[in-house]
Amino acid sequence: MSELKFDTRKIKAGYNPQDNNLAISPPIYQTTAYDFKSTDHAQNLFTYKEAGYLYTRVGNPTVNYFAERVKALDGAKNAVAVGSGMAAISYTLLNLAAKGGTILASPYLYGGTIDAFDRLFPELGIKIKLTDAVLDPARLEAEITDDVKAVYVESISNPNAYLLDIDGISEVAHRHGVPVVVDNTLATPYLYRPLEHGADIVVYSATKALTGHGNIIAGVILDNGNMSYYTKEKYPQFYEKIVMLKGKSPDEIFPDNFFIFRLILVYLNLLGAALSPQDAYLGIIGLETLSERVAKQSANAAKIAAYLESSPAVEWVRHPSLKSYKFRELAEKNLPNGGGGVLSFGIKGTPEQEAAFLNNIELFHYHVNLGDARSLIVDSPNTTHSELNEEEFRLADIPHNLIRISAGLEDADDLINDLEQAFKAAGLL
Repeated sequence: MSELKFDTRKIKAGYNPQDNNLAISPPIYQTTAYDFKSTDHAQNLFTYKEAGYLYTRVGNPTVNYFAERVKALDGAKNAVAVGSGMAAISYTLLNLAAKGGTILASPYLYGGTIDAFDRLFPELGIKIKLTDAVLDPARLEAEITDDVKAVYVESISNPNAYLLDIDGISEVAHRHGVPVVVDNTLATPYLYRPLEHGADIVVYSATKALTGHGNIIAGVILDNGNMSYYTKEKYPQFYEKIVMLKGKSPDEIFPDNFFIFRLILVYLNLLGAALSPQDAYLGIIGLETLSERVAKQSANAAKIAAYLESSPAVEWVRHPSLKSYKFRELAEKNLPNGGGGVLSFGIKGTPEQEAAFLNNIELFHYHVNLGDARSLIVDSPNTTHSELNEEEFRLADIPHNLIRISAGLEDADDLINDLEQAFKAAGLL
């Protein structure tokens, strides 16, 4: 599969009809559990001497086909699909900091992620440090202490489309034996593949542009198979004997995949955010049009951004397609297929006029998802990022007049006309 082009892999990877009665579309294995052939077979499955399926919470063929296809698109070595993007983030960071420690994190993140960093992880003995040093790898290096277990960033940030030098971040993190985790939700592997830029782990909210139809909640975790950073001194959890493994440790069972293996064994198994087979099937169907969807969403977003930049109703606009874009050099280097479907702008008006603008939108859907086939609009500071305190708003560079657009697949001129009439209805034009 690795020799095939991206668009061939998105249709073919991770599934063989000959293993499934020649069905060209992957079957939905709508089953809770799987029969054992014998007591020996059961014991071999439970001790990982033999590959197979036990119980759908920890493994299902349809779910596996979905994860394998995303793995092929990202060029990853290992993958697992889970029940949501937040589960993907939480399980990944819990697995890395199972014995406590610090996660150095970008402040330019989805609001729900920051909310988890503020409320959930400290309860579990994990310190999260938000730092704008991610903008400068040289400055970031000074913050990587012995206690740091990972660096966590988004490839294209939500909602303000910040880009980071992940090549540079990975280089300095690796000098200190620290893995880099990248949330690639907005970019998808069509626009950007973090593992090719030095990242070690990639997470997705597959709810968004990866599957693209606003009809599932799903997450994916991928890694590059390089287990050398997880030393016994810094990450002892991967080397501890586990009773369920008959006294063996994760690294002994799967030396090239003990990060995701332990994540499945501990977090997916015991916390249980499993992806359903039905949703995995819908995810597979969504992946088949990934390139076409994201290419048009990127083009629509670029056209909308250009219109907004020329509008007297708008204070500022952020999208990688613009010449005024803060990270233009990185965008030209790393995003040859487009800048993605998400853009943000600052509306030039009072809070009352902002509300009137949103209440008069007709074609855009006003809600908090993104990456959908439909165009979406939302006032992020009041919704998706309402959990942030004033210091976090400042650090994340999210002004209170920010409006986020997720461009869909409609005609761009119709969408622009809708924005124009809503600006007029709000008295901004």
